[in-house]
Amino acid sequence: MEIRSAREIWGVALGELQVQVSRSNYRTWLEKTEGLEYQNGCFIVSVPNTFIAEYLDRNQRSLIEKTLIHLTASPEIQVSFQVNGRYHNSSNGHKSDPGTLISALSASTQYNPKYIFDNFIVGDCNRLAYAAAQGIAMNPGKIYNPLYIYGGFGLGKTHLLHAIAHVAQSKHIQAICISAEQFTNEFVSAVRQKKIDDFHLKYRHAGMLLIDDIHFISGKKQTEESFFHTFNSLHNANRQIVITSDRPPKAITLLDKRLRSRFEWGLVADIQPPDRQTIRTILQSKALQKEIDIASEVLDFLASQVPQNIRELEGLLNRVTAFAKLFNSPPSLNLAEKAIADIGSRERTFDLSTQSLVINAVAHSFDMKPEDLKGSKRDKETSLARRIAMYLLRQETACSLAQIGALLGNRDPSSVTNACKKFSAELNSNKSLKHQLADIQKIINPPLK
Repeated sequence: MEIRSAREIWGVALGELQVQVSRSNYRTWLEKTEGLEYQNGCFIVSVPNTFIAEYLDRNQRSLIEKTLIHLTASPEIQVSFQVNGRYHNSSNGHKSDPGTLISALSASTQYNPKYIFDNFIVGDCNRLAYAAAQGIAMNPGKIYNPLYIYGGFGLGKTHLLHAIAHVAQSKHIQAICISAEQFTNEFVSAVRQKKIDDFHLKYRHAGMLLIDDIHFISGKKQTEESFFHTFNSLHNANRQIVITSDRPPKAITLLDKRLRSRFEWGLVADIQPPDRQTIRTILQSKALQKEIDIASEVLDFLASQVPQNIRELEGLLNRVTAFAKLFNSPPSLNLAEKAIADIGSRERTFDLSTQSLVINAVAHSFDMKPEDLKGSKRDKETSLARRIAMYLLRQETACSLAQIGALLGNRDPSSVTNACKKFSAELNSNKSLKHQLADIQKIINPPLK
């Protein structure tokens, strides 16, 4: 049976995109989007505001179009973004002002109603972090301050942050729950608008500060300095601070030493990947939350896939249930096997081969060996080639920053971010570099004949 509507296609696409992008990216840029229309190879996506439309148009268009082409079996799809009923295209020269950026980011930090303590599945992998989060939610600023939670992405760190925020809200405590990336963007905008006093007033007088993915600010000296003084101001006032990261404080090598030592003042708690039984319980809980009637054998099958994280696990569940709705079929074991085999084989073969293709194509363009890009050489030409490889891996694959860093010599995710930004700036002023990039892209994505 054919997929019937843009809304249904997009529902399945979101299930795949949720697995392919980071948790914070999905929640900030994709979670509130909808499929509006699909005809004649044009797919229209509804987005909440201009800022999100511009971001998706610039940074995620390639990934979105590849996902939709796979789902629809179309030879080509062109994506457009609509904001409040109007078409949006970044080529029209319109740019969001900094005030719009702050408003858009602030709107995206509302507490997720699904992330509460009652539906957090506790196991040996997360028991300490859960107990500490509950403790400081009930007695903020008195037990562990700060509480520092670390672990791989998709293991429940953000869930605990929002659960704490919900309790704070019930106690009429003004809690700010925000990602480190959003904190950085607000800080930069405040500096540009000469509203830094307003920025300080907002953060240094918060009743509680909950900040996600703190490693993002490492190496950003001005942001680190601002956060250092914000931390001190709140801590001295006994205001609760909760921080999450993908690694312990000592492992954030580029972070200011003063901040690292302060992060260890309270309690550092880790979250490990869940075991098989915990995965099964999480799946069952997610199915109940979504009011999905799914057979026990299907849950067992999904649990046996042992995804790397809970977000990926939920993405698999979403994919199976979306397929069941689309094809008017119950979420049977047969359907689940087909859905998972399809996405699993496609991603593994496509993504792994594309990673190698990108690295080999860049190396060939610079008359180098792939090992040169992964090594420690830092001469001008090798550094440029490495930046191009990082940029293309971000554009052409679903690799995370950490995965790209690992592919190119175990480099820090922040190094990948900086390299991509630097290369984007170089492209704007170097026509020769644009032509070289285009030639490499032709090798990676040869034109259809």
